[in-house]
Amino acid sequence: MTLPDRIEATLAELARERHPDADEDVHFTEGLARTAIEALTEPGEVVLDPFAGYGTTLAVASRLGRRAVGVELLPERVAAIRDRVPDAVVVEGDARGLGSLTTADGEPLAAPGTVALVLTSPPYMTANDHPANPLTAYETDDGDYRTYLRELALVVAQVRALLRPGGHLALSVADIEHDGHRTRLVDDVTAAAARVLEPVASVPVTWDAMPHDLVDDRLVVLRRA
Repeated sequence: MTLPDRIEATLAELARERHPDADEDVHFTEGLARTAIEALTEPGEVVLDPFAGYGTTLAVASRLGRRAVGVELLPERVAAIRDRVPDAVVVEGDARGLGSLTTADGEPLAAPGTVALVLTSPPYMTANDHPANPLTAYETDDGDYRTYLRELALVVAQVRALLRPGGHLALSVADIEHDGHRTRLVDDVTAAAARVLEPVASVPVTWDAMPHDLVDDRLVVLRRA
């Protein structure tokens, strides 16, 4: 399967799938995850989500016969994922330290060069009026947009080390319209990731109505050469 020209999604689909404790920052659907996983991996391969949230990527990967591996910062979300996807490997940790994270028995989360696909939606940030830091799960007020992009690039550098040659990073990301200002998150996150991986596709996600404050939703795909 190859990536389609566009991916369709509906607000009803999103509401039906969303975990009861999840809020509006969780916005990509199981259909998007299924499209990416089927197009970019084969059964038995490793699919990793370093910002696992409530486990959409891991649930779909497991259902499709892939090996699901995830990282999530918040312990209550780790517990939710483990309940939802019992056969997934889920580690409580900070994605900024992805390369050094280990499982409960001390093994590396994933061996370098073994991951077929990293599919995730990084926590979003606006360039204006956003003191909460997305990379601390919005729990600290030291947010800075340039620092945020720089630290995402560091996460992607660690992703590259885990990807097999020809493996892919797929990012669900959208521009944000807030208080009359548009944060061009698609371009900015793509540029940050492109420092270490090769961009290969930017697939529009078309909604019947856009989720909260989002415009120009995309699945951005990059590859380890």
